[in-house]
This record gives sequence, C-alpha cells and structure tokens, in this order.
Amino acid sequence: MQFLSSSSRCYLSPPSSAFTLRRLFTSLRATMGSSEELLRKTLAEKLTVIESQGNIVRDLKSSASDKSALDEAIKTLNALKLEKSSIEQQLLASSSSSNVGGVNKEVFRKNLVNTLERRLFYIPSFKIYSGVAGLYDYGPPGCAVKSNVLAFWRQHFVLEENMLEVDCPCVTPEVVLKASGHVDKFTDLMVKDEKTGTCYRADHLLKDFCKEKLEKDLSLSVEKVQELKHVLAMLDDFSPEQLGSKIKEYGIVAPETKNALSDPYPFNLMFQTSIGPSGTIPGYMRPETAQGIFVNFKDLYYYNGSKLPFAAAQIGQAFRNEISPRQGLLRVREFTLAEIEHFVDPEDKSHPKYSEVVDLEFLMYPREEQMTGKDAVNLRLGDAVSNGTVNNETLAYFIGRVYLFLTQLGISKERLRFRQHLANEMAHYAADCWDAEIECSYGWIECVGIADRSAYDLRAHSEKSGTPLVAHEKFSAPKEVEKLVITPVKKELGLAFKGNQKKIVEALEAMDEKEAMEVKAALESKGEVEFQVCTLGKAVTIKSNMVSVSKEIKKEHQRVFTPSVIEPSFGIGRIIYCLFEHSFYTRKSKAGDEELNVFRFPPVVAPIKCTVFPLVQNSKYEAVAKQISRSLTAAGISHKIDITGTSIGKRYARTDELGVPFAITVDTTTTVTIRERDSKDQIRVEIEKVAGVVKDVTDGVRTWPDIQWEYPAHSSTVTDADE
Repeated sequence: MQFLSSSSRCYLSPPSSAFTLRRLFTSLRATMGSSEELLRKTLAEKLTVIESQGNIVRDLKSSASDKSALDEAIKTLNALKLEKSSIEQQLLASSSSSNVGGVNKEVFRKNLVNTLERRLFYIPSFKIYSGVAGLYDYGPPGCAVKSNVLAFWRQHFVLEENMLEVDCPCVTPEVVLKASGHVDKFTDLMVKDEKTGTCYRADHLLKDFCKEKLEKDLSLSVEKVQELKHVLAMLDDFSPEQLGSKIKEYGIVAPETKNALSDPYPFNLMFQTSIGPSGTIPGYMRPETAQGIFVNFKDLYYYNGSKLPFAAAQIGQAFRNEISPRQGLLRVREFTLAEIEHFVDPEDKSHPKYSEVVDLEFLMYPREEQMTGKDAVNLRLGDAVSNGTVNNETLAYFIGRVYLFLTQLGISKERLRFRQHLANEMAHYAADCWDAEIECSYGWIECVGIADRSAYDLRAHSEKSGTPLVAHEKFSAPKEVEKLVITPVKKELGLAFKGNQKKIVEALEAMDEKEAMEVKAALESKGEVEFQVCTLGKAVTIKSNMVSVSKEIKKEHQRVFTPSVIEPSFGIGRIIYCLFEHSFYTRKSKAGDEELNVFRFPPVVAPIKCTVFPLVQNSKYEAVAKQISRSLTAAGISHKIDITGTSIGKRYARTDELGVPFAITVDTTTTVTIRERDSKDQIRVEIEKVAGVVKDVTDGVRTWPDIQWEYPAHSSTVTDADE
C-alpha cells in the first residue's frame, strides 16, 4: 500500500480551518470551566436558601399558623427545588467528562463495544472457557485495522526517517532486564482487600473515586472540586505513603466487598519464566521492545556507517502482568508496541527537519499548568522549544511527528493533548518526557510516550555486559585535551587483596573525575583512603603505593562518547481503541425509524476500502461485479463482494458499520456508481476506471471532492430508498 508524505495527506484540515477549530475548542473549554464553577457556586447558594425555606415551612407547620401562609411557604420551597433541579441539569450538561458528543458516555461505550464485538473487531480471548481478564483476540476487521495502522506507522516513521527496523525475541534473559532496572523497579502500587486478598491498583481506585465524585456529586463545593482535580493531576507523582494517606482520607474500600484495604506496596509486573529444560537460566517475557534495540546498538551503529544520528525501530508483542486489567483494549496483559530509539550526540540535539514541525500548534499540558491545577493550553511547538518548555529540537520534532501521525489516523485534534511528566514522575536520568494523551469515554488515556532518556540505557548495558556501547567523533585535526589518568599498581594490589585484585582494579578504573580527585587528595594528605567496591559489597583500604591518579595533556584524534536516546513508544492497542471511539457515531435511517452505526475511518486505516455489489440479482450484473473485484485485487485494494439479494440500503448500512469508505454498486453493464460513506454522495464511473479511482482516493493521491469534480453525480431514488 502506498501513502503520501504527511504534508500532502488528503484528509488533513486546511491550516486556517484547523487553527480556527482549535481556538474555538479552547475558548469553549475555558467557558465551560468557568460556567461549571459558577453553576456550583449558584447551586451551593440555592441549597442554603432551600434549607432556610424548609425551616420556615417546618416552623409554620409546628405552630399551626395560618394555612394560606403555609401554602405560600410550600409553594416558594417547591419553586426553589425546581430551580435547584434546573441548575443540576445545567451542571451535568456542562461536565465534558459525563458525555461523549452529547450522549452519556456509559451509553455510548456500551453501544460501541457491542458493535465492536458483534462485528468481530475484537472479542475476549478464550471466550468459551469464560475468558481471562486482560487478554483479547482481534477478529477479521480488527486485524485489518491493526495491520493498516502499523503499515502507516512504518511509512510515517520508518520510511520517512530512514530508520533501521529490527525484530527481537519476546523472551529476555534476566541479566538484560537486571541491567535496565526492570527487575528491581518495574512495579505498580497494589492494595489488597484485607479479608479476601483480592488485589487492586491503588492509583486506579483513587482515580475512580475522584472522577466519580466530580461527575456525580453535584453538591461538591468549588474548593472540593479543585482539590479532587489537583489529586487527579498529581496522581502519578504520589509516593506510596501519599497514595495510602489519600485512600484512607477519602474512605476508599474494596469495590466489591467494601472491606478495608491494605497499605499500598509495589508489585513487579513482569511475567517470569526460565530458558532451557534445566530452568537454570532465569528470564522474563519482555515488558517493552526497547531493550532489544539497546543491546544491538554496537552492530546497528556499524551498519549505519558509524554515523550519528540514526534511529532503530521495532514492532512487537510485550507482556505485563497487570494487577487488575480493565477498560478493554486500554489495559491488557499482552499488547503490541511500536518503539523508536533515536540515537543522537548529547552535545547536539538539533534536528535537520525540525523546521517542518516548528509551526504546528496543539494542546500541550506543561508541568507548571498541572501543578497549579490549570488546563492544557494551545502552544506553538517552536515557542515551546524556545521558552524551554520542551527540552530540545529532536524531542520536539518527534512530538510534532506523533501529532501528525495520530491526527492523520483519525484521532480528533480537539481530544488530543501532550502532557509533560511531573518532576518526580520522570525517571531520574531523563532530560524531558511527554505523553500523547487521547480523550475517550474513560478520560485522558496515555497512548504514546516521547522521552529524552539521555544516555542511561546504553551506559547501563555497557557496565553490565563489559561491551562499550559508544560512538566516535573523529577530529579534522588532533586536539589537546586534559585527561584523567588512573593507574592501579597491580602488583601491590595483588599482594594486598589476592583473589579480589581484579574487582578492585576494575572499580578504581571506573571512577569518575570527581571521585578520583577526592581519592587523590586523601592519599596525598593521609597516605590511605577507604574505597567502596560495589562488586565486593564492602569498603577496602587503598594505600598511596597501590594507585596513582593524575591529569595529563594528551593529543586526541577522536571523541568517544555514549549517545543520548530520544524514545517515542506507541501503545498500538490503545491508539486503536481511541480511534474506534473517535470514529464511531450513529445516524438516522432515511425513514427516521432506526439508529444506524457508522465508523468514519479515514481510508488509510479502514479495514476494507470498498464493497462491490449488484443493485439487483442479475447474472450480467454479477459478472460485472466479479470483473471489478478482479481489478481491485490486482490493484492491491482490500474489498468485499456481496451478491446476496438483500436490499441495497441494508447492504450500505452493513458496510457503514464496518467503516468501509466506498461502496460500488453495479446497476448497468457499462458504468457503476461509487458512494462515499459519510456524505452518502454518489458519482457514476466507467467500469474500467473504477479500480484507479478507488486507489487514488484511498492512497491519498486525490480527494473525494477531486473525484466528484471529475465524474458526474448520481442520484437515484431506487438506490437510496432503503437508506
């Protein structure tokens, strides 16, 4: 399948239109935010007045006062309650989190999931055995959508950036994941039902509590609303103690049993296994695909002509033993990742194609806005770099490319934001991290992580494996540089430490400049120093005759350094689920008596590009339909042929529910009609030109309006009668 470059995709909105929409959406969000605050204040005041009026009614009843006065007081109270009810309805309507496109989100999601499972986009795995939480099978249309998303990902990133693609095993030896830190730190915080032992993710329970209160408790004060929103914004930054404190403060209990919960504690998410029949080589199912790229850096660097920058990419399965899987495809135990590791000189993080994304403007959520409880803001990417919000050009370039990728797939620009990691949320070695978050009926979902991981990964594997994973910059002329020289005296070390000599030599040679100069100063002033050797797990006494530390001026012909890594990591299943939600809508049948489901997939990801069927059962029409099918197959266009006798309107409805963009109807032996899914407009095309027309529009060579301009419009009351 062929695609155009991102700058010429046919389904991108014109820049001016996109800017206007974004500006309008931001204005509406701000208006809705202030409207919600005003409504909550008004509701609180109204509740106070109602309470006061209720007291008046009770006093009048108890004192057996004049009946007319009591009736008037009750009438006033009822009027106040009606006003309260009206404010509550307005407050519910103003809450963007309670509905999707004006429809209650629970109703919307139920209809969507029912359609996805009924049409076999995906289904629970091992369904006949009651299934296993967090595992799903993709059916035929789901497989096609996933395949198309991955094909477009390869075109948009791997081909566009000339990346090196690899495919590494899912089973990974423990030593690799020990070096990367996964064995010790790849954890989520878990709590247990203290009576049944059922496990839950602590942060999920707190998030659910806050969201439910915000959506359903209309009596919340403005201050309490701000507090809960702040908790949601800071959730990923909470320590185990802070998380446990909030769970107790809010009285959160086990969802099913209402029993008390334990304090949060870490749970490692990796599936453990062993390699070989003896079981002596411990391993894990990989929790990410990145480590396979890092351990192959040396060979990939050589393959690339020993030049930086370059990027390696991998698509593959990853595995995480989720504590309590839920939310369908959003949190599963086996999933597809598409990851990129872009290796760059840490002293030069510019990007030659940065100018292509510098003027993109979209919702960004810097950490300062999160810390102060503010909403995401529209920022121009170039401004975010120039003011230091985004750390460097290469990181910004990939943020921009991710934005283009997601919006061209069909993700709504108004429901996409880039959230910066908070300081404590970010790994200690990272320079900057952003998540592409997509809003769906479950809230804002992290779908892509874009991180500047510095040189941590390559250094960690270099130290653990003993293989230097470094790059070289050759100088045009030799340079004089001051170098740290550490010279262990092996004879003296051997006499003093015997079998431990090698480990002590390695530890001395691995000292950084600051530590080495401190050792030198201690040896010169005291003649000996206590030196910690990690591999021995203890400190040893080093004397001045055992090592010399100095700085020398040397001529160097090259610079040897460990590259930094910019890593965009894509959760393909999450992107696909959000795409399902953003593409799904219902519309009335022509008779107005039925709601018809439609997926408005862009052609690039649609599971089937077109359908072919004769208007009526007729051997001549069926022969033409089969002829067109053969030409579509030859052009590499996925399609479905339908020669059943079902009415044309019902066949259109069936294909619309699968998201098929075009329907070809054979109603003569020389020409056919092509119907576009969303507008339902039709054109008439000669049979021999059909495949070329469909290919042009599905590949993005021409737009549907281009096609409509070239070919005559078709209108038929017979064809449309059943729609």
